[in-house]
Amino acid sequence: MSRPLQLAHRYSPAMSLQVPTTPLRVGLVGAGPWARIAHGPGLASSPDVALAGIWARRVTEAHDLADTLGCHAVDSFDELLDGCDALAFCVPPDVQARMALTAAAAGKHLFLDKPVAIDTGLANELSEEVSARGVASLVFFTDRFVPATQQWLAEVATVGGWQGGWMRWLSALQEPGNPFGASPWRQQFGALWDTGPHALSNLITALGPVGELRATAGAGDLVHLVLQHESGASSTATLSQFVPPAAAGYETTLWGSAGFATMPQRPEGAEPDLVRGAVAEWADAAQSGTRHPVDAAYGAEITRLLAAAEAQLSAR
Repeated sequence: MSRPLQLAHRYSPAMSLQVPTTPLRVGLVGAGPWARIAHGPGLASSPDVALAGIWARRVTEAHDLADTLGCHAVDSFDELLDGCDALAFCVPPDVQARMALTAAAAGKHLFLDKPVAIDTGLANELSEEVSARGVASLVFFTDRFVPATQQWLAEVATVGGWQGGWMRWLSALQEPGNPFGASPWRQQFGALWDTGPHALSNLITALGPVGELRATAGAGDLVHLVLQHESGASSTATLSQFVPPAAAGYETTLWGSAGFATMPQRPEGAEPDLVRGAVAEWADAAQSGTRHPVDAAYGAEITRLLAAAEAQLSAR
């Protein structure tokens, strides 16, 4: 068994942010399922930003989504970049990181999806570019923007005394009609990189930063993570994208002196509302010149943890 990786690296606060005009003109990069389900409707209905246009590698999909949302599709990424103050991304992680680097270098604010990258070098480079350029960034870790979950996190922080916890997320992407079942990057990288960011974000928010991490694999993309938090608490995450449909489920629970506390389930069909709430926080960070706690640097830390797990799995 390989030794657990010691994770001592911490990111430093970003410099003060550029303050844009109101409202932010946002360009959407990508027109796949997540753009249609969440980011597109959320941005289009937000009172805090104006959806300036859409670009995607699949031109037809970009035009179809633009027609649905009442905006226009553009012919190139450069054209989208020139016509907006900020960009929102719905593309595979390392594609996102490279394009976001270009956008940050041009002074554009960034609404990112998780994971920010799969390559740690790209994640670090993006975090550093965001800090150097003073642009606002936010990573859409979905649970962090569910109102009931935000309340739950505040309550468990007040109660304290938590000694451990777990997250179980078992999905069945192979079910007919699943909009993410044909996603090439999810097929390639599996649950560790798709639902793993949510698991780490939830457990870190509830129990504190991770000092040590162990990872072990099961059949297929099944992965088990054991986290030792700097608070002294420990937690586990069990993740797979391709379980029998009857076994699919999702739960985050803490345990301690107060007993058990289970995070509320995400409301079904609320993705546009959750994006809209996250966009409000992002726009406020851009306008006020303050750093959002779930920003590119936070996203890079999550990528480092996932890469540490991947390295352990590959060494077995």
